[in-house]
Amino acid sequence: MWSALDLSDPLLRLVPFVAVLALVGLAELVMPRRRLVVPKARRWITNFAIIGSGFAAVRALSWLARMLAVPLVALGAASVAEVQGWGLLNVLAVPAWIAVPAAVVALDFAIWLQHVVSHKVPLFWRLHQVHHADRDLDVSTALRFHPLEIALSMLYKVVWVLALGASPLAVVIFEITLNACAMFNHANVALPAGIDRLLRVVLVTPDMHRVHHSVHRHEHDSNYGFCLSVWDRLLGTYRAQPEGGHLAMTVGLEPYQDDRPSGFWWSLVRPFGRSDP
Repeated sequence: MWSALDLSDPLLRLVPFVAVLALVGLAELVMPRRRLVVPKARRWITNFAIIGSGFAAVRALSWLARMLAVPLVALGAASVAEVQGWGLLNVLAVPAWIAVPAAVVALDFAIWLQHVVSHKVPLFWRLHQVHHADRDLDVSTALRFHPLEIALSMLYKVVWVLALGASPLAVVIFEITLNACAMFNHANVALPAGIDRLLRVVLVTPDMHRVHHSVHRHEHDSNYGFCLSVWDRLLGTYRAQPEGGHLAMTVGLEPYQDDRPSGFWWSLVRPFGRSDP
Protein backbone atom coordinates (compact mmCIF):
# COMPACT_ATOMS: atom_id res chain seq x y z
CA MET A 1 0.00 0.00 0.00
CA TRP A 2 2.70 2.47 1.01
CA SER A 3 4.67 1.87 -2.17
CA ALA A 4 1.71 3.24 -4.13
CA LEU A 5 1.75 6.53 -2.22
CA ASP A 6 3.79 9.57 -3.11
CA LEU A 7 5.41 10.22 0.26
CA SER A 8 6.67 13.58 -0.95
CA ASP A 9 3.10 14.81 -1.57
CA PRO A 10 2.45 17.65 0.92
CA LEU A 11 -1.22 16.64 1.09
CA LEU A 12 -0.18 13.42 2.80
CA ARG A 13 0.91 15.52 5.78
CA LEU A 14 -1.45 18.46 5.36
CA VAL A 15 -4.70 16.50 5.57
CA PRO A 16 -3.92 14.86 8.97
CA PHE A 17 -2.61 18.22 10.22
CA VAL A 18 -5.83 20.06 9.34
CA ALA A 19 -7.99 17.21 10.67
CA VAL A 20 -6.23 17.13 14.07
CA LEU A 21 -6.21 20.94 14.27
CA ALA A 22 -9.97 21.04 13.67
CA LEU A 23 -10.68 18.21 16.12
CA VAL A 24 -8.56 19.68 18.92
CA GLY A 25 -9.91 23.18 18.29
CA LEU A 26 -13.46 21.84 18.61
CA ALA A 27 -12.58 19.99 21.83
CA GLU A 28 -11.23 23.25 23.28
CA LEU A 29 -14.60 24.91 22.66
CA VAL A 30 -16.55 22.03 24.19
CA MET A 31 -14.42 21.33 27.29
CA PRO A 32 -11.86 24.09 27.99
CA ARG A 33 -9.40 23.57 30.84
CA ARG A 34 -8.58 27.21 31.61
CA ARG A 35 -10.03 30.65 30.99
CA LEU A 36 -7.94 32.46 28.36
CA VAL A 37 -6.37 35.76 29.43
CA VAL A 38 -5.71 37.19 25.94
CA PRO A 39 -8.33 37.70 23.20
CA LYS A 40 -8.27 34.51 21.16
CA ALA A 41 -8.64 36.13 17.74
CA ARG A 42 -5.50 38.25 18.08
CA ARG A 43 -3.40 35.36 19.39
CA TRP A 44 -4.57 32.99 16.67
CA ILE A 45 -3.88 35.49 13.90
CA THR A 46 -0.35 35.99 15.23
CA ASN A 47 0.35 32.31 15.88
CA PHE A 48 -0.91 31.24 12.45
CA ALA A 49 1.10 34.02 10.82
CA ILE A 50 4.20 32.74 12.64
CA ILE A 51 3.69 29.18 11.41
CA GLY A 52 3.09 30.58 7.93
CA SER A 53 6.52 32.18 8.14
CA GLY A 54 7.94 28.87 9.34
CA PHE A 55 6.36 27.06 6.41
CA ALA A 56 7.99 29.60 4.09
CA ALA A 57 11.35 28.90 5.77
CA VAL A 58 10.99 25.16 5.15
CA ARG A 59 9.97 25.80 1.53
CA ALA A 60 13.08 27.93 1.13
CA LEU A 61 15.19 25.07 2.47
CA SER A 62 13.52 22.69 0.01
CA TRP A 63 14.28 25.05 -2.88
CA LEU A 64 17.89 25.44 -1.73
CA ALA A 65 18.22 21.67 -1.41
CA ARG A 66 17.15 21.22 -5.03
CA MET A 67 19.51 23.95 -6.20
CA LEU A 68 22.51 22.52 -4.35
CA ALA A 69 21.50 18.87 -4.73
CA VAL A 70 22.03 18.30 -0.99
CA PRO A 71 19.47 17.01 1.54
CA LEU A 72 18.33 19.97 3.66
CA VAL A 73 14.91 18.61 4.63
CA ALA A 74 14.17 15.41 6.54
CA LEU A 75 12.20 13.60 3.83
CA GLY A 76 14.86 14.34 1.22
CA ALA A 77 17.55 13.11 3.59
CA ALA A 78 15.61 9.88 4.14
CA SER A 79 15.39 9.29 0.39
CA VAL A 80 19.14 9.85 -0.01
CA ALA A 81 19.93 7.53 2.91
CA GLU A 82 17.69 4.83 1.44
CA VAL A 83 19.30 5.02 -2.02
CA GLN A 84 22.88 5.25 -0.73
CA GLY A 85 22.47 2.75 2.09
CA TRP A 86 23.57 5.29 4.68
CA GLY A 87 22.77 5.20 8.36
CA LEU A 88 22.73 2.65 11.15
CA LEU A 89 19.48 0.91 10.21
CA ASN A 90 20.57 0.50 6.59
CA VAL A 91 24.08 -0.71 7.45
CA LEU A 92 22.63 -3.31 9.83
CA ALA A 93 19.95 -4.25 7.25
CA VAL A 94 17.24 -4.02 9.89
CA PRO A 95 13.91 -5.25 8.46
CA ALA A 96 11.35 -2.55 7.79
CA TRP A 97 8.86 -3.81 10.37
CA ILE A 98 11.48 -3.09 13.05
CA ALA A 99 13.33 -0.21 11.40
CA VAL A 100 10.29 2.03 10.90
CA PRO A 101 9.03 2.07 14.52
CA ALA A 102 12.63 2.16 15.82
CA ALA A 103 13.35 5.26 13.71
CA VAL A 104 10.13 6.96 14.85
CA VAL A 105 10.99 6.36 18.52
CA ALA A 106 14.61 7.48 18.01
CA LEU A 107 13.47 10.68 16.27
CA ASP A 108 11.10 11.39 19.14
CA PHE A 109 14.07 11.17 21.51
CA ALA A 110 16.00 13.48 19.18
CA ILE A 111 13.25 16.11 19.50
CA TRP A 112 13.27 15.70 23.30
CA LEU A 113 17.03 16.29 23.30
CA GLN A 114 16.73 19.29 21.00
CA HIS A 115 14.09 20.75 23.30
CA VAL A 116 16.40 20.44 26.31
CA VAL A 117 19.22 22.14 24.40
CA SER A 118 16.89 24.94 23.31
CA HIS A 119 16.35 25.75 27.00
CA LYS A 120 19.95 25.38 28.15
CA VAL A 121 21.90 27.14 25.37
CA PRO A 122 21.28 30.92 25.44
CA LEU A 123 21.51 31.34 21.66
CA PHE A 124 18.80 28.73 21.04
CA TRP A 125 16.72 29.96 23.97
CA ARG A 126 16.48 33.38 22.28
CA LEU A 127 14.58 31.67 19.48
CA HIS A 128 12.62 29.22 21.60
CA GLN A 129 11.34 31.88 23.99
CA VAL A 130 9.02 33.10 21.20
CA HIS A 131 7.11 29.85 21.73
CA HIS A 132 7.10 30.22 25.51
CA ALA A 133 6.08 33.89 25.49
CA ASP A 134 2.50 32.97 24.57
CA ARG A 135 0.42 33.91 27.63
CA ASP A 136 -2.24 31.31 26.92
CA LEU A 137 -1.82 27.68 25.98
CA ASP A 138 -4.01 26.18 23.30
CA VAL A 139 -3.71 24.33 19.99
CA SER A 140 -2.38 27.47 18.24
CA THR A 141 0.62 27.55 20.60
CA ALA A 142 1.77 24.29 19.03
CA LEU A 143 2.30 26.27 15.81
CA ARG A 144 4.09 29.21 17.42
CA PHE A 145 7.77 28.60 16.66
CA HIS A 146 10.08 31.23 15.23
CA PRO A 147 10.78 30.51 11.53
CA LEU A 148 14.52 30.45 12.18
CA GLU A 149 14.03 27.87 14.92
CA ILE A 150 11.92 25.78 12.51
CA ALA A 151 14.64 25.95 9.86
CA LEU A 152 17.37 24.97 12.35
CA SER A 153 15.16 22.18 13.67
CA MET A 154 14.78 20.79 10.15
CA LEU A 155 18.56 20.75 9.66
CA TYR A 156 18.93 19.03 13.03
CA LYS A 157 16.43 16.35 11.96
CA VAL A 158 18.35 15.86 8.70
CA VAL A 159 21.45 14.91 10.72
CA TRP A 160 19.49 12.37 12.74
CA VAL A 161 17.74 10.93 9.69
CA LEU A 162 21.05 10.41 7.89
CA ALA A 163 22.73 8.93 10.97
CA LEU A 164 19.84 6.56 11.64
CA GLY A 165 19.12 5.71 8.02
CA ALA A 166 15.45 6.43 8.68
CA SER A 167 13.26 5.53 5.72
CA PRO A 168 10.96 8.03 3.98
CA LEU A 169 7.98 6.16 5.42
CA ALA A 170 9.39 6.50 8.96
CA VAL A 171 9.97 10.22 8.46
CA VAL A 172 6.44 10.83 7.17
CA ILE A 173 4.92 8.83 10.07
CA PHE A 174 7.12 10.72 12.52
CA GLU A 175 6.24 14.17 11.15
CA ILE A 176 2.51 13.41 11.18
CA THR A 177 2.74 11.99 14.70
CA LEU A 178 4.86 14.86 16.01
CA ASN A 179 2.47 17.50 14.67
CA ALA A 180 -0.58 15.67 16.01
CA CYS A 181 0.95 15.14 19.46
CA ALA A 182 2.13 18.75 19.68
CA MET A 183 -1.37 20.05 18.92
CA PHE A 184 -2.87 17.60 21.42
CA ASN A 185 -0.52 18.34 24.31
CA HIS A 186 -0.75 22.12 23.87
CA ALA A 187 -4.55 21.92 23.86
CA ASN A 188 -6.67 23.83 26.35
CA VAL A 189 -8.72 20.70 26.99
CA ALA A 190 -9.98 19.33 30.30
CA LEU A 191 -9.39 15.60 30.20
CA PRO A 192 -10.90 13.50 33.00
CA ALA A 193 -8.22 12.84 35.63
CA GLY A 194 -8.35 9.08 35.13
CA ILE A 195 -7.88 9.34 31.37
CA ASP A 196 -5.01 11.78 31.87
CA ARG A 197 -3.24 9.40 34.27
CA LEU A 198 -3.70 6.50 31.85
CA LEU A 199 -2.56 8.39 28.76
CA ARG A 200 0.52 9.95 30.33
CA VAL A 201 1.97 6.51 31.05
CA VAL A 202 2.85 6.59 27.34
CA LEU A 203 1.98 10.01 25.89
CA VAL A 204 2.51 13.64 26.88
CA THR A 205 -0.92 14.98 27.88
CA PRO A 206 -2.13 18.59 27.95
CA ASP A 207 -1.85 18.76 31.75
CA MET A 208 1.65 17.29 31.67
CA HIS A 209 2.90 19.72 29.03
CA ARG A 210 1.16 22.75 30.56
CA VAL A 211 3.60 22.52 33.48
CA HIS A 212 6.37 23.18 30.97
CA HIS A 213 4.77 26.52 30.06
CA SER A 214 4.76 27.86 33.62
CA VAL A 215 6.43 31.23 34.28
CA HIS A 216 8.49 29.54 37.00
CA ARG A 217 11.91 28.44 35.73
CA HIS A 218 12.00 25.22 37.75
CA GLU A 219 8.69 24.21 36.17
CA HIS A 220 9.36 25.19 32.57
CA ASP A 221 12.66 23.32 32.80
CA SER A 222 10.70 20.06 33.00
CA ASN A 223 8.42 17.89 30.84
CA TYR A 224 10.30 18.48 27.57
CA GLY A 225 8.61 15.67 25.66
CA PHE A 226 6.31 16.27 22.71
CA CYS A 227 5.04 12.75 22.11
CA LEU A 228 6.35 9.99 24.39
CA SER A 229 6.44 10.72 28.13
CA VAL A 230 9.12 8.10 28.79
CA TRP A 231 12.12 10.37 28.15
CA ASP A 232 11.23 12.79 30.95
CA ARG A 233 10.54 9.93 33.34
CA LEU A 234 13.80 8.12 32.55
CA LEU A 235 16.02 11.20 32.49
CA GLY A 236 14.76 12.97 35.59
CA THR A 237 12.90 15.91 34.04
CA TYR A 238 9.35 14.76 34.82
CA ARG A 239 7.09 16.95 36.97
CA ALA A 240 3.58 15.66 37.56
CA GLN A 241 1.75 18.90 38.41
CA PRO A 242 2.39 22.66 38.73
CA GLU A 243 2.81 23.93 42.28
CA GLY A 244 -0.03 26.43 41.97
CA GLY A 245 -2.45 24.08 40.23
CA HIS A 246 -3.51 24.21 36.59
CA LEU A 247 -6.21 26.83 37.02
CA ALA A 248 -4.13 29.28 39.08
CA MET A 249 -0.76 28.89 37.33
CA THR A 250 0.58 31.69 35.15
CA VAL A 251 1.51 30.72 31.60
CA GLY A 252 4.26 32.44 29.60
CA LEU A 253 7.46 34.24 30.53
CA GLU A 254 7.77 36.62 33.46
CA PRO A 255 9.14 39.64 31.50
CA TYR A 256 6.35 39.45 28.91
CA GLN A 257 3.13 39.39 30.91
CA ASP A 258 1.59 42.03 28.66
CA ASP A 259 0.24 42.36 25.12
CA ARG A 260 3.60 42.20 23.31
CA PRO A 261 3.68 38.41 22.66
CA SER A 262 0.37 38.72 20.80
CA GLY A 263 2.04 40.86 18.16
CA PHE A 264 3.42 39.25 15.02
CA TRP A 265 6.29 41.68 14.45
CA TRP A 266 7.36 41.58 18.10
CA SER A 267 7.46 37.77 17.93
CA LEU A 268 9.66 37.82 14.82
CA VAL A 269 12.22 40.33 16.12
CA ARG A 270 12.28 39.38 19.83
CA PRO A 271 15.22 36.93 19.48
CA PHE A 272 17.40 39.72 18.09
CA GLY A 273 16.65 42.29 20.80
CA ARG A 274 18.21 42.95 24.17
CA SER A 275 18.55 39.91 26.39
CA ASP A 276 16.23 40.03 29.41
CA PRO A 277 17.44 39.00 32.86
